[in-house]
Amino acid sequence: MRFLIDADLPRSTRIVVETAGHEALDVRDVGLGGADDAIIAARAKADHLCLLSGDFGFADIRNYPPADHAGLVVFELPRDATAPVILKLVEIFLAQADVLTKLPGRLAIVSMKRVRLRPRP
Repeated sequence: MRFLIDADLPRSTRIVVETAGHEALDVRDVGLGGADDAIIAARAKADHLCLLSGDFGFADIRNYPPADHAGLVVFELPRDATAPVILKLVEIFLAQADVLTKLPGRLAIVSMKRVRLRPRP
């Protein structure tokens, strides 16, 4: 899969994604580090990239209809989550091949305990 990593995730998320065998772009590396959510989502949509973010704004299906995207993944993180904790959660998520195959056109909310997939409308 191909992913676009939002700026609210650690920079080393790209390494975790690529180590899992996927392609990754970080918004900070393509001039979108401080961009509005709508611009980031538009880039992901235009380039057919699944978006990885910790920003729950992307979980608002009225603004970001999952069916319009290659996948939207929002990590539900504790406020005190450290980079190693976040990276481990990303790694565990990427190891779930059955979930990854269902991502196009869907929203995934990933927490420490489970992955919730919002079906296509």
